Amino acid sequence: MRKFTLLVLVAGVLASTSASAQQDPMFTKYFFNSLIYNPAVAGSAEHLTMNLIHRQQWVGLDGAPVTQSLSAHTPLKNDHIGLGIGLVNDKVGATGTFDINTAYAYRFRLGKTFRLSVGLQAGVTNWRSDFSDLSLEDTDDVAFSENINRWMPNFGAGLYLYNKRFYVGVGCPRMLEHDLREADKDDTPVYAKTYRHYYSTAGAAFNLGGNDNLVFRPSILLKSTGAFSSLRSDKTFRNFGSPTELDIDASFFIARSLWLGMAYRTALELSDSSNDSADIWAAFYFRNGLRVGAAYDLTLNKLNKANNGSFEVMLGYEFDIKIKRVASPRYF
Repeated sequence: MRKFTLLVLVAGVLASTSASAQQDPMFTKYFFNSLIYNPAVAGSAEHLTMNLIHRQQWVGLDGAPVTQSLSAHTPLKNDHIGLGIGLVNDKVGATGTFDINTAYAYRFRLGKTFRLSVGLQAGVTNWRSDFSDLSLEDTDDVAFSENINRWMPNFGAGLYLYNKRFYVGVGCPRMLEHDLREADKDDTPVYAKTYRHYYSTAGAAFNLGGNDNLVFRPSILLKSTGAFSSLRSDKTFRNFGSPTELDIDASFFIARSLWLGMAYRTALELSDSSNDSADIWAAFYFRNGLRVGAAYDLTLNKLNKANNGSFEVMLGYEFDIKIKRVASPRYF
């Protein structure tokens, strides 16, 4: 079962014309490193903020995804400009990627409370594979005959509308689609390509009981790789992409220091949606600006027979003197 699942994961990215896969890693605590999805987030915390996440997906399953992300962003003295940097290292079976991206955001004031941020991103991705890690039934399979190690430049863009109690954003962190492996001249149907990913986010914060000692914060994240695929110039790659994925999160901020949250992740299809996971998470803010957290995902699909769920651990810091004096971090 484990070898079969590993081969499906690898083949979904590399091998055949009928496969589809989401190539970007997923995170349960996505709103703490949302710069990874949308460069327009840069500077929106109104102070320097840093966040580190380690994710171990499908614990107990050989070759399952393991991901680390580090993000940091800050406004400049020119209040309209925000800068950020994001690093993501992701390994899935015999393949892996490393991304480093820089973000620039220009922020406009809309009315008394809202800001609209327009973000641009530039970066590079290293895509690598080492198929010697695999035990292949067919050692002559051309899909696994050649290791790949490529550096691919890219750029992205995003929009982010927000205030202290609400946000909505859209982002595409990598606009360019690169060929990882082209089909052979003899028309052997083996090729690989990176795909454009789209992210839409929204969230709000509501005081319960008339004060900020208990705050309810719902949020959603919508992810898609298939959007606009029918417009690709190469007919071979039209209608490719994973099912649209929806993350729904509901959390409570207690006594201005403790976050407790629950989430649900599902794949959306018009004819057949599927459950992915039910998640729980917690984060604690210390008065010096330090933030620690953890999350656990319970797998709801057929993979639950081969793994013990997924987990994340998080470490962050808010470089804001107001937070150091009073435990009152921002809600987003």
